[in-house]
Amino acid sequence: MSRLFGGRESEEGAPRRPLDVIFAPRTVAVVGATEKVGSPGRAVLWNLISNPFGATVFPVNPNRRNVLGIKAYEDVASVPDPVDLAVILTPAAKVPGVISECVDAHVKGAVVISAGFREAGPEGVRLEHEVLERARRGRMRIIGPNCLGVMRPHSGMNATFAHRPARPGSVGYISQSGALDMAVLDWSRKENVGFSAFISVGSMLDVGWGDLIDFLGDDPHTKSIVIYMESIGDARAFLSASREVALTKPIIVIKAGRTDAAARVAATHTGALAGSDEVLEAAFRRVGVLRVDSIADVFDMADVLSKQPRPRGPRLAIVTNAGGPGVLATDALIEHGGELAEPSEDSMRALDLFLPRGWSGDNPVDVLGDADAERFGKAVEILAADDAVDGLLTILTPQAATDPTAVAGRLKRHAKVLGKPVLACWMGGESIEEGTTILNEAGVPTYPHPDAAARVFALMWRSSYNLQGLYETPTRPADDPAAGSPREQAEAVLAAVRREGRTILTEAESKRLLTIYEIPTVPTTVVHTPDEAVEAAEGFGWPVAVKLNSTTITHKSDVGGVRLNLYDADAVRGAFRSIERSVEAHAGPGHFQGVGVQPMVQPEGGVEVLLGSSLDPEFGPVLLFGSGGRHVEVVGDRALGLPPLNTTLARRMMEQTRVYAALKGVRGQASVDMAALERLLVRFSDLVVELPWIREIDVNPLFASPDRLIVLDARVIVHGPLIHADDLPRPAIRPYPAQYTFPWTSKKGEPLVIRPIRPEDEPLLVKFHATLSERSVSFRYFHAMKYSTRVAHERLTRICFIDYDREMALVADHKDPETGERRIMGVGRLSKIRGTEDAEFALLVSDQFQGRGLGSELLRRILQVGRDEHVARVVGDILPENVEMLRVCEKVGFKLTRDLEDAVVRAEMEL
Repeated sequence: MSRLFGGRESEEGAPRRPLDVIFAPRTVAVVGATEKVGSPGRAVLWNLISNPFGATVFPVNPNRRNVLGIKAYEDVASVPDPVDLAVILTPAAKVPGVISECVDAHVKGAVVISAGFREAGPEGVRLEHEVLERARRGRMRIIGPNCLGVMRPHSGMNATFAHRPARPGSVGYISQSGALDMAVLDWSRKENVGFSAFISVGSMLDVGWGDLIDFLGDDPHTKSIVIYMESIGDARAFLSASREVALTKPIIVIKAGRTDAAARVAATHTGALAGSDEVLEAAFRRVGVLRVDSIADVFDMADVLSKQPRPRGPRLAIVTNAGGPGVLATDALIEHGGELAEPSEDSMRALDLFLPRGWSGDNPVDVLGDADAERFGKAVEILAADDAVDGLLTILTPQAATDPTAVAGRLKRHAKVLGKPVLACWMGGESIEEGTTILNEAGVPTYPHPDAAARVFALMWRSSYNLQGLYETPTRPADDPAAGSPREQAEAVLAAVRREGRTILTEAESKRLLTIYEIPTVPTTVVHTPDEAVEAAEGFGWPVAVKLNSTTITHKSDVGGVRLNLYDADAVRGAFRSIERSVEAHAGPGHFQGVGVQPMVQPEGGVEVLLGSSLDPEFGPVLLFGSGGRHVEVVGDRALGLPPLNTTLARRMMEQTRVYAALKGVRGQASVDMAALERLLVRFSDLVVELPWIREIDVNPLFASPDRLIVLDARVIVHGPLIHADDLPRPAIRPYPAQYTFPWTSKKGEPLVIRPIRPEDEPLLVKFHATLSERSVSFRYFHAMKYSTRVAHERLTRICFIDYDREMALVADHKDPETGERRIMGVGRLSKIRGTEDAEFALLVSDQFQGRGLGSELLRRILQVGRDEHVARVVGDILPENVEMLRVCEKVGFKLTRDLEDAVVRAEMEL
C-alpha cells in the first residue's frame, strides 16, 4: 500500500488485508465436513489436508467425533483455536445459523459453497438477505454462495471440491460458473496454464468483482486477471477497481449473455437481471477492460499481455515465407480493427537491398519460400526499428530450404522490442515443435494459424486503445472554477414541471434546459393563436418551422406535429390549425397547448447527429451519440458511453461511430469544429449527472457544420411522482465532486479557489513542481526526486486522473490578476486505505506560497472531506525535521507520536 501522506510513497511489510482471512488463512473450519464418498463435504476437507499450506484445518460436524481421521467439533464455537476462515457446506436453510455462530466466534471470512439460494427462487433470496444481515453484524466477508470455492496454487491452499488442483502460475481467475470452472481446470492442465488464484464467486452475495480485482491487483503472483462474468453486480465497485488495476495488470473478461436469449438464461442461473450488452461494452472500454468472445481468447490474451507490451497503435507488419498465410492474417487483422503498417521509405529501401528479386515489395513482407534464418531475422530487425510499425508478426511454413528451429533461434534476438509486441505463427507439425518451444521460452507467443495470431494483435490494440483514452490528458475547460454550476437554475425548470404533475417537458422547456448548460439551441417561441404564430414567424424571418407544443402527446409523429420550411403567413396559419385539429382528434378537446415556432435551419453543408441519455438498470445514466435525423432507427449508427465525460472521452465516444468521418470532413468538405463538439458533449454529460430527476433525453437532430453547432429539436422526460430522491439512480462512475469547491483568501489578501483536482490539471501540476525546492520535495517524499521524474506523464496521470470514491485531492487554484494565468499553489490529498475506515493524508505547498495559511486551510478542508466521506481516522507520517508540517498538524488538532523504529512522527486524528 502506498503511503502518500507527507512522507514515503511506498513501504514493504504492509499489514494483512481484509481478504487475507479467505486467501491466506491461518486456521480453517470446514462446516459440513463428512466422509461420504463423492460429497463436496468430503472433497473440500480432503483437498485442504492433502496438500498442507500452513493452516490448521478443523472439521465441524455435530454427528461425528472425527472425519478422515481428524478430530471433529460440534460447532464453530467448539473449535479450540481462533478461526480465520469457515468453509460452509451445510444445506442452505442452515447457513444463516452457521453464519451467526461464526460471527459470535469472531470468524472474519467464509466461503459458502452451499447451493439453494437466489437461484432457487424467493425463499433462497430471503435466505441470502438473512445471511448477509448476520455477516455484516460481525464485519464478516463472504464468497459465494453456490460456488466451487477458492484456490491459491502458490501456497497450496485448495478450498474447493474440484477433483484436481490448479497449477501455480500468473493468471488470477474469477468466475461465476462452477461447472465452467471444472472444465477450465481440466483444459488448463492440458495446456499447461497456471494460476495465481482460482476463485469461484457464485452468487456474489458479499465479496464481488471490485473486491477481488483490488485483491489480485495487489497480489505479487498475479500478472493478469481473467473473468468469466454472468452479471455485473455492483457496477460502481467493478469499474472503480478495474480502472485502478487495468493499467498495470490486464483484465480480460468473457461475458455471457451477449444475445437476448443468452442473457435470459444467465439471469435464471444467477438470479440477476442483465442490462444492455451494448452498455456493458461501453463500460469495459471506459475502464480499460478487454472483452473477448471465447474461453480460448481469454487465456490467449492473458498469456500474450503478460509477455509482450501493448501496441501503441494498430499498425502490424507481417513477415512471411508464403503469400497465402500473409493474406489470411491481413484479412483477420482488418476484420478485427487492426491496420497493415505502411513501412517507411527507408525501411523499404533496406528490405530491397538484401531480399531477392520477387519479394512482395510491400507489407506483408514475403521473404519467399527459400528464406533462411538470416533473411527472416534481417527483415524483422528492419521493421522492428521502423516508427511506422506498431507490432510484428512472423509467419513460417515448413519448406525445404527453411529450418524452423534455426529461424526461431535467430528471432530470439528480437523477442523484446520496446513498445512493440512480437508474435509468431509457426505452421506445421512435428518439424516446427522445437522452434515454437524456443520462441515461447523467449517470451514470443506462437500460434498455429495466421488468422488467430492477427486477431490476437488486434485485440491487444483494442486493449491499448481503451487504456490510452483513460490516461490521455484532456483539454482544459474554459470555465472559471469559482463560477459554480448551472445546476440550481436547471433544477428550478424541472421542479416547475414536476409540481404540475408532468413527466414530459415541452420542446421549449427542453431547449431551455440545454441552453442553461450552454448547449446552443434554435430559439423557439410558444404561441397559442394563429396570429401569434404569424407574428413570431415574421420576427424570426422566413422560412420557419411550426411544431407541436404538448405534454400529452408522446411523439410528434403520432399527430403529424411538425411542419417545416414554411414561407408565408397562410402556410403558418394552416400549420397551426392542422396541428390543433390533430391533437384534438387524438387526445380530445382541451389538450391542445399551442405550437412552437422557430427559424428553419437548412441542413446543407453540415451533418445531423443525435445526442441522448437513458437509464440502464445496472449502470445508471448512459450517454448516446450517433447519426441523427429522421432515419436514425434505420441507419443504426450510434455509440454509448458512461458519464461523466471529459474532452478525450467525448472524442473516443464519437470515434466509435461512422458519422465521425463525416464530421471530420470528406470529399473536400470542411471539418466541423471538433474541439467545440467535444466540449458540447462534456456539457451534455454534466447536465445528465447533475440532474438525476431526468429519466431520458433525446436531442435529434443536433446540426453540426464548420461554423456552428445548434440543437434543432429536443425532448426531456423526468421521473414520475412515485420516485423519491433516495431512489434516483446514480452514475456508475462518480462525477466531479463540485461540492468541495470553495473560495479562500490568503493572509496576504490573494484570492484562491480550493477545489478537487481533475485530469485537465496535469499541465498546471508540471508548473507547480517547478516551484518546489529540494527541501520541500524531500520532506514530502522522504527522499530526493528529480523534477523530470515528478512531472513524467505516466506519474502525473495517476495523480490527476483519480477515482473520487477512493481518494480526494484538493488543489489551491490562483489566477494572476495581471496576466490571467492560472497556477496551482498547493495540493492536499486524502487516500482511503482499502478494507478499513482509515485514510492517509498528504500535503504540499509551493515554496513561494508557504507561510500564508494555505497548508492549514488545505488540511482543514481534506479533514472535512474525510468526515463527509465517512472516514473514521486520518493518519500520516512526517519527518521530525519537517517542523512546519508538524506545527500545522498540531494547529488543526492531530495527535503526534514519535516512532523511534521508523524515525518518523505519526500524526493521527479520529474523525
